[in-house]
Amino acid sequence: MTAETVATGGVSGRRSLRPLGGVLAAMAVSLTGTRISVVALPWFVLVTTGSATQTGLVAFCEMTPYVVVKALAGPLVDRTGPRAVSWTTDLVSATAAASVPLLHSLDRLSFPLLLVLVALIGAARGPGDLAKDVMVPEAAERGRVPLERATGLSGVIERLASTVGLAVGGSLVALLGPLTGLAVNAGCFALGSVIIKLALPRGMGRAAEEPLSPAGETGPGYWQRFGEGFAFLRGEPLLRTLIVMIGITNLLDAAFISVLIPVWARQSHSGPTVIGLMGSVMGAAAVGGSLIAAVAAHRLPRRMVVLAGFLLAGAPRFLILAFHAPLGVVLVVFAVGGFGGGFVNPVLGAVLVERVPRRMLGRVNALGDSLAWAGIPLGGLIGGAAVTAVGLVPVLFVCGATYFLTTNLAGLRPQWRGMESTRGRSLAEPRSVRDEQGAAQGGGKVAA
Repeated sequence: MTAETVATGGVSGRRSLRPLGGVLAAMAVSLTGTRISVVALPWFVLVTTGSATQTGLVAFCEMTPYVVVKALAGPLVDRTGPRAVSWTTDLVSATAAASVPLLHSLDRLSFPLLLVLVALIGAARGPGDLAKDVMVPEAAERGRVPLERATGLSGVIERLASTVGLAVGGSLVALLGPLTGLAVNAGCFALGSVIIKLALPRGMGRAAEEPLSPAGETGPGYWQRFGEGFAFLRGEPLLRTLIVMIGITNLLDAAFISVLIPVWARQSHSGPTVIGLMGSVMGAAAVGGSLIAAVAAHRLPRRMVVLAGFLLAGAPRFLILAFHAPLGVVLVVFAVGGFGGGFVNPVLGAVLVERVPRRMLGRVNALGDSLAWAGIPLGGLIGGAAVTAVGLVPVLFVCGATYFLTTNLAGLRPQWRGMESTRGRSLAEPRSVRDEQGAAQGGGKVAA
């Protein structure tokens, strides 16, 4: 068994925060551009077509390729290297995004062509986001930063990008029109590509080395690599449990955001302004929670942090709306939920990168993310049908109870003890699939 090594900052091994800063900066600009597009693209479709159905179709055409291509891109990221995948896909996204306002100005943008361009953006974003995530643990090692802190900072960047991007997108659309927002989105993708290409130190983000076979042959092909990712997940009860749990909570969150909150705002006569206020309060609190998690999560018991985070961020949001509480109480519950949710992703991200061998990180991360996201497109459909059938309040109670049971029953499974078994393990340490399976199933030791 050969050791899997990750450089820690050049030949001398000196600590360097430049790699982590570069990856986080690239994440910040590309995610901000994406959030600007979340406002600009639907508004552009609405004002040009007047059709809510076509607006929904555009969203579907972007997210479906995102999930599918991201799932299939794992072996490519491992074989080609996350750095090359990141800057090239960001460049493709920038080109496709810039084509929308350009073709519209030339009166050459038909609706089918718009769907093709949007699908291309989604297909490129999937592996691009994956590649940046894969580079976070390597950048953390080069800077000798705890994984929880690095993944926590990544979560902070994502939440800040959501908050800032949505606000900037709304302002740009209101003042200058949706095409300006789409042009800024293209510029953000281009800037992210430049940062990854030029700002990261030489040698970072290379392809993961595959161990040679006994006969001295080169590594496996694409489909064999893809199959190895599935085989690895089948042998990881902890990761499987987390993926199923997050898949269910993502579905519930999608229904909550896209259907339940708007219906509640309409029935309570609160209006869209309150929807934005609730999202801002929760987002700001989540940033605070993520910052604290980035500093302190590596010192806390992971299992309790995740359970407490889901307990605060999950069921209370649904139940407080069902009880018709005053707006002030609703905002407090959302703020507490955002704060608790800020602790979850740093811990789960650290667990993932600790349990997966460096050479398989891309394909396993891609498969896990795609499976966890699979329910998101269905959330709004199921939520809308349920509200139509039985009304808002019963659906809120059922969703809150489901959220609570899903997270707590998953947390009681014995596999969750495995969260602590590889804590602090460096990606440079050797590891075999058999070692990982034993650690997940019985808390066994990982080979050193």
